[in-house]
Amino acid sequence: MKVTSKVKVLLGFMICGIITTSYSQIKKKEADRPNVIVVLADDIGIGDISHYRNLSKGKVVLETPNIDNLAQQGMYFTNAHAPAALCATSRYAIMTGNCNYRSPVPWGVWSGYAKSVFTPEQITLGKLMKNANYNTAFFGKWHMGTSFNTLDDPNTIFKERGKLSTNVDITKIVAGGPQHNGFDYSFSLPSGIQNVPYSAYENNNWYPLAKDSKVALITKVDMLKKGVILNKKDGLGDSNWDPSAIGPLLINKTIDHIAKVAKKDTPFFIYYCSQAVHLPHNPPKELNGIPIAGTTPSSHMDMIKELDTQIGLMVQELKKQGVYENTVFIFTSDNGGLHVDKNTLASGHKPNSIYRGKKNEPYEGGHRVPFIAVWPKQIAPNQMSDKPILGLDILATLAGVTEQHIPEGQAEDSANLLPVLKGETEVNPHPYLMVQGGAFREAIIIDKDWKLIIQFDKKDKTDTKRTPVALFNLKDNITEDEAHNFINDAKYKDKVALLFKKYNQTRNNQTPIGNHN
Repeated sequence: MKVTSKVKVLLGFMICGIITTSYSQIKKKEADRPNVIVVLADDIGIGDISHYRNLSKGKVVLETPNIDNLAQQGMYFTNAHAPAALCATSRYAIMTGNCNYRSPVPWGVWSGYAKSVFTPEQITLGKLMKNANYNTAFFGKWHMGTSFNTLDDPNTIFKERGKLSTNVDITKIVAGGPQHNGFDYSFSLPSGIQNVPYSAYENNNWYPLAKDSKVALITKVDMLKKGVILNKKDGLGDSNWDPSAIGPLLINKTIDHIAKVAKKDTPFFIYYCSQAVHLPHNPPKELNGIPIAGTTPSSHMDMIKELDTQIGLMVQELKKQGVYENTVFIFTSDNGGLHVDKNTLASGHKPNSIYRGKKNEPYEGGHRVPFIAVWPKQIAPNQMSDKPILGLDILATLAGVTEQHIPEGQAEDSANLLPVLKGETEVNPHPYLMVQGGAFREAIIIDKDWKLIIQFDKKDKTDTKRTPVALFNLKDNITEDEAHNFINDAKYKDKVALLFKKYNQTRNNQTPIGNHN
């Protein structure tokens, strides 16, 4: 049959109409998807949040009204755990949905000059949300490896040797940063406020903190003159480096970004990694007109107040832009709370509430964290869940929110919490939990009420020499009282052997422990 020119034109219009309709349907579907903000606090313990402190009927010295409001507007978990009791390793797990032992560097803390722990093909939170056509942004502490060139050879990546070196061009991140891992925009600190380089970066470029900023050697002696105790070593940074100014800078950059992307057709994803409440504790005098420094019993608690204020400002901006009702908001921490300073101790504030231990320790205080999820009209308000979950479950949960399938071999330990968040009580995200301690190389397996702590031989680079060192029944001994450590009790020999075997088999066989469905 001969196709006339009129028919061709008609067919063209029909095809164009179909394409236009399909495109508009796709855009509508994107517009209907929720925005997502994930807040990862730094060193916040479960007792630092007044909502959680009230649950244990403990003394509340400092109120955190903005974070408490989140708990009242959504679901809060009482049995949530950071993947590790230490920040860098925990951040790797949250970013990838994998237990720490799957990392090429499973232990310790990495410097701002360390090689990235991510492989090019590995899924990250940024890549996941980018795959769903989200506008993606990262703010705050990165701490998962960033690469810079050397000064004397721009074609060579700087490698830190453990000693002070100034042969590094800190003006540009050349690999390993947020924009190399799925984020369209970033305002980042390679090591937070505690370590080199002491500088901020917008996208991959150094962001001068003042008009007269220059790259300079930041030393403990010079910082003391500003009233700042340098938490780590001397090194290069911005000549106007001041930890107290970083929090206000981060949150205001974030607020400006929300105002900008809220007007776009595509939904947005923000991963906000606060500088609070990591050392050094140098709170700002005020934050957007709200007094901070000196308003609580200690500088540590001032930082908690600063974090709570940051959360309030974010929520306020979401409501101002009219997008709060269609935003998933998740709040958690990278590890348990800090050891208390004398002023905090004297006040009666307990960063880890009733739990034993602190950051960098294998006890509950080292890895049990607050975890709150809000999604107005989707998650019922003021819901409590005692389901055992992990911070690394965020990735599979966001895959559920955005209706994505996680490829085989990716995010293997991450569980989709969306069914739990929507009230399905029979769902069990994990058959058991596997958590890591801190710098002293402990691992933990928690199966129902039982917790086994395993000590790795610190000199064994193969990580095969492992010894069970503690067994607690958390139902009867949530404080992990050493008097009821059953590790050497003959009655519990089989329980120790069973948990130890389960841990070893899971790790040695690379068995996934997350439910993606």
